[in-house]
Amino acid sequence: MPTRNAHAVWEGDLKGGKGTMKLGSGAYEGAYSFSSRFEEGTGTNPEELIGAAHAGCFSMAFSAGLGKAGFSPKRVSTDSKVHLEKVGEGFSITKIVLNMEAEIPEIDDAKFNELAEGAKKNCPVSRALGGVEIELNAKLVK
Repeated sequence: MPTRNAHAVWEGDLKGGKGTMKLGSGAYEGAYSFSSRFEEGTGTNPEELIGAAHAGCFSMAFSAGLGKAGFSPKRVSTDSKVHLEKVGEGFSITKIVLNMEAEIPEIDDAKFNELAEGAKKNCPVSRALGGVEIELNAKLVK
């Protein structure tokens, strides 16, 4: 399996500094700052990128599980909300909420929920974030 790469540069102190993050594939490069991370400033932040990675990983894992169970999804759409909170003297990602809706012909609610929970538990990003509470809101669109 390939090793995936990313790169970040930070210049300056915490509040007045600025940085850039870049994916090794070249598909994304963006600026980040104290303001974009801890306030509502422009730019990206590590938590947003974790959220995108988690939503993408979960969607693919769910689709794989559906395929193994004999279902062909038409669409799986996942949003991720990453909660960054002050904990003690520092900050922690305390919870990630995955909001997913999917269109899957010929699946019942019980099987849908079973496979969605399996994907939440077993996608590689969920496993990497094992110390974080992960909540899933799954909706079957018929």
